[in-house]
Amino acid sequence: MSLKIRLARGGAKKRPYYRIVIADTRSPRDGRFIEKIGSFNPLLPKDRADRIVLDLERAKHWLSVGALPTDRVARFLDAAGVVKRVASNNPTQGKPKAKAQERLEAARLAAEAAVAAAAAPAEEATA
Repeated sequence: MSLKIRLARGGAKKRPYYRIVIADTRSPRDGRFIEKIGSFNPLLPKDRADRIVLDLERAKHWLSVGALPTDRVARFLDAAGVVKRVASNNPTQGKPKAKAQERLEAARLAAEAAVAAAAAPAEEATA
């Protein structure tokens, strides 16, 4: 049985509240879980101490047993000093897709042609 340390959403519509739980990877996000080890309230300011409540001893125990944290929970554990999270890098994320690159190339060629056409009459007038 593979385990995850993940967030289970609660709260009302547009008022999220998350429990940090240990769950089987096959169970639904808000479904059955093994143990609740904390909570996260994203509506509170970032400097509030009760924005993230986490039982670090239980988190360490579950990590030693082999539970894997999700990315968001890994950020919480990294901030608490329990786990070292490696920052991910996706250099292609900000690049335009293929169609947009084609449009940019066409616009660049059109601009170069316009500059060349504007330069040609100027050369004829001076000659």
